Amino acid sequence: MILINTIKKSAAPLVLALFVLSTLTLQSCKKSRSDLGKELYKKTHNKVFKDATPEGLAQVFKKMLADERSKVANPNLITAFYEENGYDPVFVMDHIFNGDVDITATYFEKAGQHGLDPSMFKANQIKELVAKFKDKKAIKNLDEAYHDIAELEILTANSLINYSNALEYGMVSPRKIYARYFTETKRPDSASMLKTLHANNLKAYLDSIQPKDPQYLMMQKALIAGGAAKGMTQEETNRYLVVNMERLRWKNKPTQSKYVIVNIPDYRLDVMENGHSILNMKVVVGEGRNVDNTNSLVEYDESDKIDRPFSRETPQLNSMIHSVQVNPVWNIPQSIASKEIMVEAAKDPYYLDNKGIDVFEGGKKIENPETIDWANAPKDKYEFKQRPGDDNSLGKIKFLFKNNSSVYLHDTPAKTAFSQNVRALSHGCVRLGDPQALAKAVFGDGPTYQKIVKDMSEDKPDPTTIALPKKMPVYITYVTCWVDETGTLQYRPDVYGLDIVLYGHLQKFLAKPEQIAAL
Repeated sequence: MILINTIKKSAAPLVLALFVLSTLTLQSCKKSRSDLGKELYKKTHNKVFKDATPEGLAQVFKKMLADERSKVANPNLITAFYEENGYDPVFVMDHIFNGDVDITATYFEKAGQHGLDPSMFKANQIKELVAKFKDKKAIKNLDEAYHDIAELEILTANSLINYSNALEYGMVSPRKIYARYFTETKRPDSASMLKTLHANNLKAYLDSIQPKDPQYLMMQKALIAGGAAKGMTQEETNRYLVVNMERLRWKNKPTQSKYVIVNIPDYRLDVMENGHSILNMKVVVGEGRNVDNTNSLVEYDESDKIDRPFSRETPQLNSMIHSVQVNPVWNIPQSIASKEIMVEAAKDPYYLDNKGIDVFEGGKKIENPETIDWANAPKDKYEFKQRPGDDNSLGKIKFLFKNNSSVYLHDTPAKTAFSQNVRALSHGCVRLGDPQALAKAVFGDGPTYQKIVKDMSEDKPDPTTIALPKKMPVYITYVTCWVDETGTLQYRPDVYGLDIVLYGHLQKFLAKPEQIAAL
């Protein structure tokens, strides 16, 4: 008991000291502007400010925040920020007279470098207000002073957040515009937006959020330079650039050192390791609504803003490859079974047997499916499974990863498709030009890979499932413009019309050609 009391007594001064320190810290985090008028007079040399008080400003500021609510993108966050800081005018007091706000407005004026309309960020209004504070005769009375302080604070805070969100996260959320988009994509939250308002050096902050990806910088350079890509007008070229720059701003990029990535419009798969492609191959993707490229960005129509995917389009997604199945069984989807398999079986009673397809009813295998009248059979009564073999539509191996679209990467017996330029031909899964090479890339050249090679060379009656020792990230993406290994900009037709959908939603945010040309 004596020991405990001794500890309590000795700890008491320490506890008191910590309490005083924490109180001082909290007070220092919230600036005291009791001498607001004196400070503003010293900075502006305008006598009107001599009578300014924090209380008087707070009353006007609070009302303006309520009145301007509909014009502010994040009214709750901005209002809470100023409420918690006692309506302290941080931009007026700390960032006008050192040139920060003028520099910030200049960045906003150059938003056309990102393909974005500078007028969204109110640079002219901000600069006009800054000029009033620097002109000792421009603000005539205290009411005007309070109004202009509050207006500049709200304008600057709102524009800074909007500009930061645009560069760091993009203008449009892909999840909201695409029906088949399942890639994890981070969007701005209150923490990221408050970070913007707490920036001490605005120029350093604005420089830090400029996208640094070499792909983005090359497209940005091409956009500012103007010009037209081969076979396209300058207008269509610019639209390609702004659409794909927006995609690069989305926070949905791989963060792992090694991953598999499929680009749908390029019909290509790459295995990336430490930023370099260590394997690439041709792929076949799902059929698209715009395979013949009859619809283009130049022929954009307002109705194209609505995403209407073709039933066989491969979705955009990210997941983890967890295993492979060698000599797989194909569980034929109901849509394919009713529209294709049953139609062929009606024409040829031996079609099912020749293709190695078993028919099930209620989970029980039917021994003589050729006796069924397939022309008149119910569409949803039977299940179809294709046995392993040379004719199996999945080929000799498929790569499995969790997703809600029932898609996977797989081999195929239909090799001639890889010689075509437009390879949007599948039912939605991704067919691989060299599946064995992908197996080697994900498993490594060891005993497991050698077993896969051996099993693929044989016709086994049952599939073999092999788990990856370490799951491999996989991304299925949609990019129609990028910079290749030689530094050349590549363009691909918009096979699914997803550029058109995105451009439709971006239109109200985009810079006009003359705004870009003036940069």
